[in-house]
Amino acid sequence: MSKLNIKHISFLIPGNYPDDHPVKGLEQTLQLFELGEQLGYNGAWVRQRHLEHGISSSATFLAAATQRTHKIELGTAVIQLGYESPFRLAEDLSTVDVLSHGRLNVGLSTGKPLHAELIAEHVFDQHWQQQDFSYQRVQRLIDNLSGRYLGDPDTWIESPGNRQRPRLQPYAKGLTERLWYGGGSLRSARWAGENQLNLLIGNLTSGEDTDDYYTAQLRQLALYRQNLNQHHTHKSRIAAGRVIIPFDHADQSTQRYYQDFAASRYQRTLSPQGERRTLFSEDIIGHADQILEKLFNDPVLQQVEELRLELPYEFNVIQYAQIITDFITLIAPQLGWKPTIYQGDKKTA
Repeated sequence: MSKLNIKHISFLIPGNYPDDHPVKGLEQTLQLFELGEQLGYNGAWVRQRHLEHGISSSATFLAAATQRTHKIELGTAVIQLGYESPFRLAEDLSTVDVLSHGRLNVGLSTGKPLHAELIAEHVFDQHWQQQDFSYQRVQRLIDNLSGRYLGDPDTWIESPGNRQRPRLQPYAKGLTERLWYGGGSLRSARWAGENQLNLLIGNLTSGEDTDDYYTAQLRQLALYRQNLNQHHTHKSRIAAGRVIIPFDHADQSTQRYYQDFAASRYQRTLSPQGERRTLFSEDIIGHADQILEKLFNDPVLQQVEELRLELPYEFNVIQYAQIITDFITLIAPQLGWKPTIYQGDKKTA
């Protein structure tokens, strides 16, 4: 077994809710963010999902989270830019970042968005198939967040009591350094590196010239690092996501539920799935010592300093609370992680 050096740990939660009572699930997710902060997690993230019982507008949800938390990083993974205006989204994200005092992290992806046949005609006036779903949308978002002034040096706008040069407002200094790309292929890993975005990798990836999940991700990591600009102004970050389900403090019926859940998903890990040859990592489940053995033998985790605990869609708030508590108290300290101690506006490990 190899020693790990995980310095930053976050969790990613779906934000599920009942169809007839969405406020219940949204409120419970906010409470889990508060719990995560109390437990010492470095970050709490949500998934953005359309047409499902989940977070359809992550910026709106995270704006609420800024008022319920004070220290923990707030993230969204990932915003599919196909349905977004790069300018209007930049305004929303900047507002959330300012409200959070610079704690926002934004995961992004491009390509044809999910459920386009159902949604796209409601987003675009017509001919949605001709829309630009390329990496260019990310570059436009970055440009809007950069603080660049619009027009020439002589361009000013007037408003009651104010005269100013026009740029996207509010300007959130440093937010462009906290943009992440959801990499799941060699092409996306290369592009993220070339454009100095942080890299998110998760429990599924593309099998390109390999049927082995870990080999695929290791190749992506190598390509990402090869394409980073060594003279860039900030250090790029890589966060690996794993579905990890400790059950040390779960009752016997919950342990059986977790085991049945993992067993139902095991078959998909044995070979590439679908035309895109998607590879899945095996869910990591058991007592803390069993989980630690698997994590220590994960070759991808041996190359990163950030770990994202990916919480399954199918669980309830009590189970989520038990999982994140068991993980951060029983497992995280064995990975090289140390809780952050906050003293006023300063923090130390």
